[in-house]
Amino acid sequence: MIRLNCVVEGQTELGFCDAVLKPHLEPRQVFAVARCVETSRKRGRIDRGGIVKYERSKRDLTRWMREDQNRDARFTTMIDLYGLPSDFPGYEEAARQSDPYNRVTVLEARLAEDLGDRRLIPYVQLHEFEALLFCDPSGLADLFIGNAEAVRRLADVASAVASPELMNDGDRTAPSKRIIEEIPQYAAQKAFAGSIVAERIGIGLMRQKCSHFDAWVGRLELLSQ
Repeated sequence: MIRLNCVVEGQTELGFCDAVLKPHLEPRQVFAVARCVETSRKRGRIDRGGIVKYERSKRDLTRWMREDQNRDARFTTMIDLYGLPSDFPGYEEAARQSDPYNRVTVLEARLAEDLGDRRLIPYVQLHEFEALLFCDPSGLADLFIGNAEAVRRLADVASAVASPELMNDGDRTAPSKRIIEEIPQYAAQKAFAGSIVAERIGIGLMRQKCSHFDAWVGRLELLSQ
């Protein structure tokens, strides 16, 4: 049995781990526990969610690794490439890579080197969590009633790329920005809506369309072996 400690960027990823990743891994004797990365600590109050500075996130992850020394413990991350802070390990090296897959491979490798714990399986999402929702945008129509035409346009965007992982990560064209432009109410509801839509889409389809995501899930599945 393996306990998988997941450090995620925000509430949307937290919901995904609880609703989708955790039940997928449990039959394989891998039990996931997720929490949002710490962003600040002041007078006993801890704020979580979002990576503003890498060093703060590093201290949080290092602290969790130090606290859980059990030989059955493993660690992973789920953080977005989009909006990654410039002090992240390998940031400049990754920026020189024209292929997005090479970019995240560099970042994951440098993160593993910087933290120096063999129990860590780093994962950087291309380009952000909402890319997974573009595997089947029709899942949004079930939750946001009356937006069938907007969902159709989102489906057209998804069909124009070889994989949702390759969608542009610009300020207006990142996956979440595209969804919010078509369905504005998603912005206020993304913390729970993202995981609901992801659950309806299913992890199987996500793995079919997103090779980097698929490789990560595959590694997690094999932990108990």
